[in-house]
Amino acid sequence: MITPDTKNWTWVLERPCPECGLDTRPVRGGDVPALLRENAAAWLPVLERPGVRERPAPDVWSPLEYACHVRDVFRIFDERLRLMLTGDDPAFPDWDQDATAVAERYGEQDPRRVAGELSEAGEALAARLAAVAGEQWERTGTRSDGSRFTVESLARYMIHDPVHHLHDVHG
Repeated sequence: MITPDTKNWTWVLERPCPECGLDTRPVRGGDVPALLRENAAAWLPVLERPGVRERPAPDVWSPLEYACHVRDVFRIFDERLRLMLTGDDPAFPDWDQDATAVAERYGEQDPRRVAGELSEAGEALAARLAAVAGEQWERTGTRSDGSRFTVESLARYMIHDPVHHLHDVHG
């Protein structure tokens, strides 16, 4: 059983992550598309590993489960970005990542299919971010817990997740 993650990770916008080492402070929104593409490509060999379904401990996701999560992070943030670019200060729908992992049976998914979906979702998000220009970086959106983001800060916040989880699977 995985213990649900209830941390508010927005602190990654203010200081380096002590676990994965990523410091998002010098990252600019325009840097994120390349970082996304690099990260998505790095998941492909992970998904080809023998034992990709095996958890290192009962309460730690397998590399396959982490990859499914990253794919879904790309999809969720692509939708949040779309909402920010087309609406005025949208409220983001809630997403329970732990419930999604169980409902979608992450550990039982086909690693080859996940690799393709992760690549596709990463590219879609990278392309949408690459098209952001000028004042669009300052458009806002709000998470249900009240955390408010600009497109710029959302991009910086988001990139930590796949980088951190790649670190988790390389441990």
